[in-house]
Amino acid sequence: MALLDGLDGPEDLRALRGPELDVLAAEIREFLVDRVSRTGGHLGPNLGVVELTLALHRVFDSPRDTLVFDTGHQSYVHKLLTGRRDFDRLRRRDGLSGYPSRAESAHDVVENSHASTALSWADGIAHARALSGDGDRTVVAVIGDGALTGGMAWEALNNIADGTPRRLVVVVNDNGRSYAPTVGGMMRRGVEGIIKELGLSYIGPVDGHDVAELEVALRGARAAGGPVVVHALTEKGRGYAPAEQDVADRFHAVGRIHPETGLPVVPSRFGWTGVFAEEVLALGRDRPDLVAITAAMRQPVGLAPFGEAFPGRIVDVGIAEQHAVTTAAGMAFAGLHPVVALYATFLNRAFDQVLMDAALHRAGITLVLDRAGITGDDGPSHHGMWDLAMLSLVPGLRLAAPRDGDTLRTALREAVDVRDAVTVLRYPKGALPEPVPAIEVRDGVDVLFHRDGPDPVLIVSVGAMAPTALAVAHALERGVTVVDPRWVLPVPSALVRLAGEHAQVAVIEDGLREGGVGAGVALAVRDVPVRAFGLPREFLAHGTRDEVLTSAGLTAERIAAELA
Repeated sequence: MALLDGLDGPEDLRALRGPELDVLAAEIREFLVDRVSRTGGHLGPNLGVVELTLALHRVFDSPRDTLVFDTGHQSYVHKLLTGRRDFDRLRRRDGLSGYPSRAESAHDVVENSHASTALSWADGIAHARALSGDGDRTVVAVIGDGALTGGMAWEALNNIADGTPRRLVVVVNDNGRSYAPTVGGMMRRGVEGIIKELGLSYIGPVDGHDVAELEVALRGARAAGGPVVVHALTEKGRGYAPAEQDVADRFHAVGRIHPETGLPVVPSRFGWTGVFAEEVLALGRDRPDLVAITAAMRQPVGLAPFGEAFPGRIVDVGIAEQHAVTTAAGMAFAGLHPVVALYATFLNRAFDQVLMDAALHRAGITLVLDRAGITGDDGPSHHGMWDLAMLSLVPGLRLAAPRDGDTLRTALREAVDVRDAVTVLRYPKGALPEPVPAIEVRDGVDVLFHRDGPDPVLIVSVGAMAPTALAVAHALERGVTVVDPRWVLPVPSALVRLAGEHAQVAVIEDGLREGGVGAGVALAVRDVPVRAFGLPREFLAHGTRDEVLTSAGLTAERIAAELA
């Protein structure tokens, strides 16, 4: 990889000529397949933006000119071209982030892993520079992977088209997909017509894999001096046969794979998402009123089998979580029971809709939050650690945190039977734990462990923290009871009664300490001291789930020492 190894920064690109750029593009693709197959990561999106990123860095002067990638998982090539070639610990503790990161490089401005925000960022930066007299610097927003299905992107475009002069280039990386083919009338209508109707200058479509053609378009956009949209047509997974032949977008994000075949090195164990997928499909057969809603992620959240079985009863709204929740409320009013499946981190974007559109109207909808708690390698923007504290503010909302596959199945069936309130299920990323059976059930609260002894402590386990709670109990030399309420919001009255039988209460959760389940238990239990063991109110770096929990003090050893 002679050319790639010789690049120390974007300035080195400008001395290369056409044939050399083709060689460099091939070297970059070889590098990405080799490294990402070892670590896992977003492979398909980055293979599709090689030539586009080369052209961007040859035409614009980063970091003086600002590049913003939306979604940020398409920034691996940008990292390579800005001097970051150590991909051996990609998305691992102390390694490169899977998204742009200000901590890594002056070339990165926006972490941007929640889609559809880049145009607002770019518009704000360009406005500020125009006002401050620094208007000869160009801001470039690269938006793709379905991010134009998000409403915030169109709010920004509306503003960008207001006629105010500022140096802003919008590059639409049009590969026709996010996790799956992009949806919606605007996408079918086509980018060009919509952009021109807004009154914005438009260049394209151009071949997103022809560096020379891209450079001509980008230089023209830069010279215009005002907002311009450049429309580039690219192919996701370009240059890697397994990804080019894939129709299910399995190579959008991969674990460790064999680079020659694209097959997983270690087949995935059956996980939480798989249990949900099976159970919601079974419910769909029994309940013709059940409908499913996905925000451009039917495969990752487990709704693909439901969609195949009931194609008329699944709605993909694109990257539009706000609309997903409110349209679900409308469906509930009209007699259906919608199941809205999202990653927990993306529910943050729809809090107002949960509060004012769904809960205020007592809408019978079920929110299923995949990847709740600590997700690991995707880092601070993807940890699903905010949901418990955020949703605890919503009147009437009921939230279940299943501890294993059996309790997930039970909780989902209970949730979809509720017709006058928002119900929520949350569970983590990854493989299922071994079943954790209850030794008895007391007024709807599962008792997982009990030992008589002095100064008894009641350990309240929240969802997937059950193995940790049991390990704490075994480590203590005092009376101890471990319970799993399963439905943790609102705090069950049976749990309050149980607390009164103990000298102390400890709540273990993989959500925020402040405002989470532990805080709710402390408010409900007046006469017994309550300790909340959860995550700090901080943005936590990427790492494995165990690494992040250890750094946050959520280990059995640490908790047991504090309760001894």
